[in-house]
Amino acid sequence: MDIHSQPIENRIDWVFEIATRHAETFSSPEAWLARQRYLAEHPTAVLVLKCMDGRINIPIATKTPKGIIQPFRNLGGMFNLGWPHLGEVFAHNIQQVVRAGRRSLVLITYHYSKGDPKRGCAGFNYDTEAARAHTQEIRSQVEYTFGLGHDTVYPLVCGFETDEEALVLHGAGGGILNLAELESAALPHLGQRLASLYPDMPAQVRADLLPLLLGNIEHIADLRQTSRELNIEHREWIICVGRGFDFLHMPNLALIIGPYSPDLGDPIRKAAGIIESNMRAGRIPDDGFLLLASSPYEEIGVDRARAQLKAHFLSKFAAEEIQRERPELAKKMHVRTALLDWNSRRLEVL
Repeated sequence: MDIHSQPIENRIDWVFEIATRHAETFSSPEAWLARQRYLAEHPTAVLVLKCMDGRINIPIATKTPKGIIQPFRNLGGMFNLGWPHLGEVFAHNIQQVVRAGRRSLVLITYHYSKGDPKRGCAGFNYDTEAARAHTQEIRSQVEYTFGLGHDTVYPLVCGFETDEEALVLHGAGGGILNLAELESAALPHLGQRLASLYPDMPAQVRADLLPLLLGNIEHIADLRQTSRELNIEHREWIICVGRGFDFLHMPNLALIIGPYSPDLGDPIRKAAGIIESNMRAGRIPDDGFLLLASSPYEEIGVDRARAQLKAHFLSKFAAEEIQRERPELAKKMHVRTALLDWNSRRLEVL
């Protein structure tokens, strides 16, 4: 079934069915044990700064268990650690990891398509050089905030080529490792290659990065054995605002906007423009789209109450922004507001 062509009511029901199945899988004993075992073997925390484009699904592309990689998403992967909310959330994550005696690896990503620039990042107007330059700026901010020694927090600039879903690592000295171009004979020496690219990377971090790279190499090989569309055209019909949308990491389905930028209206307006363009071009039905706002909580009581207020604020803010900017599109808007139990990944519609 092509979900994009279904009536909007069916599509919305399908989204929440996906969310329910995701929570059931995430909370299963097998999945919980897999995460605990993985973290025991690979204690480095992995945080990823990435675009709201649903094609960039790092856990799938690296064959990493769900819940290991902590995502931060925004239009074009544009971030600034000076943004008050982003800085607080990011620092809180790092500090939690440090208190547990662990290190952090921060993957700062940009994305592009080797086959067609127009399959690249719309947030940077398909200018890959500009996107890559921005990741270097973020890297400098991470170093300024957490230190140049890289012993506790290691920032790593990483491209994501969406045609083959391949990681492209940028080394500290300017070297590049494109995993899609790595020959099988080089696999036994991948650890040495990492040591050459990142001579200042702690051995534990390097050991914990290696499974992600090997998983990506396997993933690329799997994709090459399948016949699939490269999803040239945008077909998104969901705008997600907030956090907790891991269950929606699918190509051309949702535009996911983290609540980080002080100008939150800018990515919302741009996302609404993409949805309207999709309708006008006939890539999706024009009977409606979903605006889904979500906020996660870790504890009941105050934490959950704050998350509820935040979710309602994000929902109202986004809906008003779309109403003001694109009133005709707003008539086709279906708004849902939800909380996410971070421990179980259960989505609760308010």
